[in-house]
Parts: sequence; structure tokens; C-alpha cells
Amino acid sequence: MALAKIENFYPNYRDELFDGEDVKGLDVYADGSDDKIGTIKDVLVDDQSGRFRYFVVDTGFWVFGKKVLLPVGRSRIDANAERIYAVGLTKEQVEQLPEFDELEKVDYDYEDRVRGVYHPQATPEPKVATNQRHTYDYEQQPNLYGINDTDHQKLRLYEERLVANKMRHKVGEVAIGKHVENQTAKVSVPVEKERVIVERSTPTNAGTATNANFGEGEMARMEVYEEVPEIRKEAFVREEVSVRKEVDRESVSAEETLRREELDVKNQGNLKEEKTRRKQ
Repeated sequence: MALAKIENFYPNYRDELFDGEDVKGLDVYADGSDDKIGTIKDVLVDDQSGRFRYFVVDTGFWVFGKKVLLPVGRSRIDANAERIYAVGLTKEQVEQLPEFDELEKVDYDYEDRVRGVYHPQATPEPKVATNQRHTYDYEQQPNLYGINDTDHQKLRLYEERLVANKMRHKVGEVAIGKHVENQTAKVSVPVEKERVIVERSTPTNAGTATNANFGEGEMARMEVYEEVPEIRKEAFVREEVSVRKEVDRESVSAEETLRREELDVKNQGNLKEEKTRRKQ
């Protein structure tokens, strides 16, 4: 079977497999001695089933500048300490392991050399015929490729939290319009009218002889005027109305009962209990 790098088989492996965390970069320690071996550089998975097969470990200064394959069955994951422990791996084995360079160079013979370093002497590796190497089944060696619940289990403690959010919803609508109202208005306009007054009087020289020219058709004319009120309607701006919104802010309090899980540890037998550091 061929192998693939984890991001090629699971493009979103961080969220899909590790809850947003990244297995790459985790430190690798020797199980038992607590010596730092190196760091995880990549993960190789079965390109058919997607099962984990190897961790690619950069041994750093332990065996300077060498990358080797660690079968997942020979690892123990400590999620609290953010570490991966290599079970039974020694510096001598690392020196014997073939160096990992490119995935294209990992064929059956390469993996056979890797398994030859890890495989317990008491359980010899099953032999595979040359014409059947492409059908090799990792499941027949669970001590190298099996992921057991004891070494890879993770217990999660949950707690409830209040999550506050806001939603906008329509509570009403204000419509502003206008209409016409009719009313009767009165206005007084003073006007002037001319009239002609004819007064007759006796002059002081009445009875005195005078030369007079009697004629007909002689007339005195006087034009008479009067004012007529002119009433019309004109539109004027009475007032302006502007429409705007203001936001009133207030705090709304809520109270709920929250649940939280705590860890219960029960020891059976004469075991020492050590407090583990909580990951921040």
C-alpha cells in the first residue's frame, strides 16, 4: 500500500482530526527516560483508508540532523503535556533506522528496513513474497501500526458558558407624511371711495352789475375714483420637519445555572498520584 502525507489526504486535518490543533511540531520524548528525541515534522497515512501509519520525527540534536519514521503503534500520546512518547525507542535504533528523505522513496523495501529495527525479536515479522508485496496488510502487525485506547485515549472535560449575542428585529415603523386641511380665513382691507360734493353759495358781490357772457355747453369735469380690494392666495413655507433616529443604549442582564465537568481520579492499588499541569 502507498502512503500519503496527512495534509494531502486530509486537507483540513487540524479541524477534522485534532480540534483545531496541529500534531506537527509536537515534541517527541523517549518513553521511560524522558529524553527528548525530536519533534514531529509530518504524519504519513494510508492513501486508501487514511489510517495513521508513521510519524516523521526530526531527531534534532539527539541524532543530529536525521529524520526517521516512528510507527504509530510504537507511540504514546500525552495530550495534557502536548507530547508524544516513543515506546521502547533507543538512540541505537535511531542510528540504525534508514533516513526519511522523500515520500516517493518509501517503498516496501524501505518500510521493511524500518520494521526490522522496531520489530521485537520474540515476534519475527511475517515474510511476504515478492509478488505479493503490493498487498501487504498493516493490520497483521498491530504492535507497530495499531492505535490502542490505552496509549492514545483522550478524556475531555466540558463546561457550559453563557454566550451573549445580539439580534436586530423590527419592533415598529414610523411613517411621516402630510395632508391638506381647509380652513376659512378672513382679512380686512381698508379701501377709499371718492364722491363729489356740490355746494352752492351766494357770493359777496351778488347783485353787482357785471359783464357776463352767456353760453351753453359750459361744463366743469372732475374724475371720481374708488379702491377695489384685490384678494389672492399665495403659498409660504410655514416650518420644516426633519426625520432622524437616535439609539438608546442599555444593558440587559441574564442569569443561568451553568454546568461544569470536573475530573474524578480513582486509584486502585498502591499508585502514586501526580498532579498534571493544566494546558493554557
